[in-house]
Amino acid sequence: MLHMRSIAILAALAAGPAVAQSQLSIATGGTGGVYYPMGGGLAEVINNHVEGVSATAEVTGASVENMGLIATGDADLAIALADTVQQAYAGTGRFEGQQLPMVRAIGSLYANMVQIVTPADSDIQSIDDLAGMRVSVGAPGSGTEVNAQTLLEVNGMSFDDFDAQRLNFNETADALANGDIDAGFWSVGAPTSSILNLATTQDIRMISLTDEQIAAAEEADPTFAELSLAGGTYEGVDEDIATIGVPNVLVVSSELDEDLVYQITSAMYENIAELRAVHPAAEETTVEFTMSATPVPLHSGAIRYFEEAGAEIPDDLRE
Repeated sequence: MLHMRSIAILAALAAGPAVAQSQLSIATGGTGGVYYPMGGGLAEVINNHVEGVSATAEVTGASVENMGLIATGDADLAIALADTVQQAYAGTGRFEGQQLPMVRAIGSLYANMVQIVTPADSDIQSIDDLAGMRVSVGAPGSGTEVNAQTLLEVNGMSFDDFDAQRLNFNETADALANGDIDAGFWSVGAPTSSILNLATTQDIRMISLTDEQIAAAEEADPTFAELSLAGGTYEGVDEDIATIGVPNVLVVSSELDEDLVYQITSAMYENIAELRAVHPAAEETTVEFTMSATPVPLHSGAIRYFEEAGAEIPDDLRE
């Protein structure tokens, strides 16, 4: 009897970690952006294709907050902008003095576009015209806030040059509609619901960046790349908009179980059509994009999947 009880106790102890890991939290962003639907779609893929695991997408303040949630273990997976991920891993920028060396990537999902929106009848024609205005720079701790700060600073401006308001995407759209602000920054996949909804009720215009402004941003941060927002993406915005983009990365802690990360990576890439059905941004979610756009090493479980898939993994993405 003692022998049988000992076996039962050992079995229970052995089962402990698996039970604890069966509930996964995915840190995303606000409901007016792309992170939340993408995270929800990823949760469904995991729930449908990874046995014994239940995943849930959580609303958060996005990139900067999400890196902290990974570091503390309050989230198992998180979506964050590549520049934020790189800063966290290296202990630079917003993470000066608080390096997070445990950060690992599963892959890069899609590229955010910096989208600057103003009413159609506004006098704002360029980022230089933001001086003295009321401007939303994104939610506190969001990738939008980081991208806006970087873009402005490398082009001779700062948040001190205007009335900076830290609003999430839905709040920014509402404030523009109500005339409470003069312009707002989004760093998000296109199209995004909050701008789509705003454009159906208000006449809007989007601010293009100049070649010089784009070049300055690319020189300051290698995760930036020149992108063009196609005319017609939003109602009333008929011309192409020159801007910059930053990849979004799906990250985990290096301490997350290798087999689990392998299963999640496999489930995502092998069933990518399910994620694309949730949001068109997932059209960019490919193995090739991951190998070219990911700024930190891949988790060992992800590497295992990519090796089996025959991908050429750059040396800097290996731990």
